[in-house]
Amino acid sequence: MTEPSPGVAAAVEGELRLLDPVVRASAELLTQVLHPEYREIDSAGRVWDRDALIASLTGEDAPRPGPLTASRMRGLQLDAELVHLTYDTETKGHLAHRSSLWRLTGAGWVLYFHQATPFAVAANAAPDTDD
Repeated sequence: MTEPSPGVAAAVEGELRLLDPVVRASAELLTQVLHPEYREIDSAGRVWDRDALIASLTGEDAPRPGPLTASRMRGLQLDAELVHLTYDTETKGHLAHRSSLWRLTGAGWVLYFHQATPFAVAANAAPDTDD
């Protein structure tokens, strides 16, 4: 297996950092990881910009989803300044396929775009090949 490019490695590290509840609850840390033009489409279909997402995650009444478990993370360096990651998450029985675009800026690698799509285990099963 080949080693990931430095960009992919940095994006994976950043993505895993964003799954940390401490980071998710800190406006300061989120500001460091999210691009100023950040956009997200969450698993409910809502569209977020950076400021709205940070306010939602760090507010006093912010939901605390509990630990997120990531699996099947894969990355592809699209060019010198852009990495695409895909992976799945599970939290409290909720599953989502996730896709993220990370951009290299003067401040380092930051998350530019993220989308989550819910799925059920049966919908993710391998096709039957016993025909």
